[in-house]
Amino acid sequence: FDPLGLVADGDQEKFDRLRYVEIKHGRICMLGVVGYLVNKAGIYLPGDISYGTSFESLGSGWDASFAVPVAGALQVLAFVGALELAFMKDATGENEFVGDF
Repeated sequence: FDPLGLVADGDQEKFDRLRYVEIKHGRICMLGVVGYLVNKAGIYLPGDISYGTSFESLGSGWDASFAVPVAGALQVLAFVGALELAFMKDATGENEFVGDF
């Protein structure tokens, strides 16, 4: 099923890449939902995210992402970038199945 015609040229390599990216991003979204639900349930990491700012004081949901200090947001961005570039890839294609990191 390809309503947007993204693989209309029939290129198997392009289709495999799109399927791989969809699985990876779907897993990331599932982790985000779990994190949201955990925070909504009132469960937070212990300690402070920065001096004088506890994890609990950030709240939950989209507003919490804006309450994170800039240095913390940059650390998250660097960590996600490192995962994307170094670990979460199937560069050789030798894994057992698509999405097997």
